[in-house]
Amino acid sequence: MPSKHLSRRAALSAAATFAALASIPSAFAQEGVALVARRAVVAPLQPVEVDVRIPGYTGPAAVILFDSRKRFAGVAEGHVENGIGTLIAVPRGAPGAQWVALFASGRFVAANPALFSLDARTEIWTGQERFDRFVPNAAAIFAAATLSYTFNGAFFHGYRSPDSPLIWLRDHVYAQRGARYFDADLKTAFDDFRRYQQPDGSFPDFLPRPPWTDRALRVPVEADVEYLYVQGVYEAWQATGDDAWMRSHLEPMRRAVTYSLQHPLRWDAERGLIKRPFTIDTWDFEYGSTTTDPETGKPAPRHWIDDKTIWGVFHGDNTGMAQALTMLARMEERVGDATLARVWRDVAAGLIRNLNALSWNGRFFRHHVPFQSFDIPGVDRERQLSLSNAYALNRGVLTVQQGQAIIDEYIERSKTMRAFAEWFSIDPPFPPGSFGLAGRSGELPGAYVNGGIMPITGGELARGAFRYGNETYGFAILEHYWLRMLSRGRTFLWYHPDGAEGVGSDDTIPTDAWGTAAMFTALIEGAAGIEDQGIAMRDVIVSPRWGAAGLTSAYVSARYPASDGYLAYAWRQHPRRIDLDLSGVFDRARVRVLLPQDTPGSVEALVNGVPVPHTIETLRASRYVIIDVADMAVVQVQVRW
Repeated sequence: MPSKHLSRRAALSAAATFAALASIPSAFAQEGVALVARRAVVAPLQPVEVDVRIPGYTGPAAVILFDSRKRFAGVAEGHVENGIGTLIAVPRGAPGAQWVALFASGRFVAANPALFSLDARTEIWTGQERFDRFVPNAAAIFAAATLSYTFNGAFFHGYRSPDSPLIWLRDHVYAQRGARYFDADLKTAFDDFRRYQQPDGSFPDFLPRPPWTDRALRVPVEADVEYLYVQGVYEAWQATGDDAWMRSHLEPMRRAVTYSLQHPLRWDAERGLIKRPFTIDTWDFEYGSTTTDPETGKPAPRHWIDDKTIWGVFHGDNTGMAQALTMLARMEERVGDATLARVWRDVAAGLIRNLNALSWNGRFFRHHVPFQSFDIPGVDRERQLSLSNAYALNRGVLTVQQGQAIIDEYIERSKTMRAFAEWFSIDPPFPPGSFGLAGRSGELPGAYVNGGIMPITGGELARGAFRYGNETYGFAILEHYWLRMLSRGRTFLWYHPDGAEGVGSDDTIPTDAWGTAAMFTALIEGAAGIEDQGIAMRDVIVSPRWGAAGLTSAYVSARYPASDGYLAYAWRQHPRRIDLDLSGVFDRARVRVLLPQDTPGSVEALVNGVPVPHTIETLRASRYVIIDVADMAVVQVQVRW
């Protein structure tokens, strides 16, 4: 039977075909027939040899595959000679056992309810070490930064700060964005932080870990902890798909954002924005010389709030809260209050309107807008570009024009900088002694968050570059990070402008999960172009951008070990077409095929050999062909010109 007829029939009546064939009581319909895969566990889209035995038969043979969700998952054809043959099957669809039916000369012969089991893991294969080794090297960094311990009968698991032996909520949330592709335990840390939530809805910065500390404490000047909790819960839920667990955090999340949006220490009602003391970006010490810690009596940075505190608006608190409110709205729509979801979205929109009016200068967000004017000799604060501008690129809060303007600003500064990379914590830095740190790194320009070079900035900048049509720039950042840091198995939270490694304390480790996660996410979501828009990869955007790096083929698989969520593809670029073969558990996928720069204006798009409607999206010099596909285990996209 010709493959196109068999494939079409199976695809159009997958449920009926499966039901009919599965009703056969025995594993094999004919005595002596065998159907065996040479590998028991297979990866998506990776061909597997299937040995067929049909005694006394010579002629064509074929198998129809169904995934574990009973969806048609493809056809493999071959020839049997004197009762023996080998077919090449391409596994697709949902993880788990694949049910297979064998045909000979178009007639049903046998079935195997578990020919092989499909399993996916996160991996990339391009033939280029800078991409292929990036994944295992990043996984090793995450493993080295993991903390698991027990205290007071409770289990703690998370990602430690690069400069502290504690699980800080901030560091953990940002590390988890990358680690969730390797770690199945994404709930424990947020259950632990929930245990320490205060009656007013606020959270501590870090969890207890004896002998360093037996308390969970909040640094008073911080204004970002509550939105980070919401972001972390959302991204853990997205990877696990556990609605019941997420629902258990819904009320704590509501109380957290209400605290930030109402408490007089965090909310400025006049401007309709979150406020904070004058810190460097999202860090935890404020402007002023080293003073005495009121609790310990020892010299310390200004972590507390008093009558000398300089109040103002920092843009990152507000872009971060706007993103978190949008995430909370999605969770409300799933298991909570749809009316409240609309409120959260309206509040998020209001934050961004107010922030743009106050802080956007046409090129980027001003670092800190104080409520009362004051001068810092030796620095032009209107030119200060702080790291949360890079974060804003990926928070869903910018117009295309704003995103491109921020990227242009970084590129422009890279042309005249006196540093090995433009991944500034802040540029220009503050003069010596503006922020007293009791002699620790950061008091001088170019160290720590006072002008140090940070992979967290570079990773967010790279992901944003892919998002806004600067693909070549995004690849350049990833390559720089790979060559200078990740390929060596050593990566720090910050670096001096000359490239020297930044060591903030005796607790500093050379395996910074926060910065690694930022770069790794830029690789997965940016270069590979796999973005999860829903839960457990059920609603995805797929935008392979390998052509911008000069590649012509790539295999990518992104998997959440905490669920069955994954998306895999094989991408190939030919002189006059691009082929993209998808596999996953998605119900919906938006495919965005990046065209080569010299592609003529007219293109044709096909899915499984059938022409389909498409649109063209232009971002700067980049053109993407947009195709929407729905619940199918077999999705073979071709764009030709």
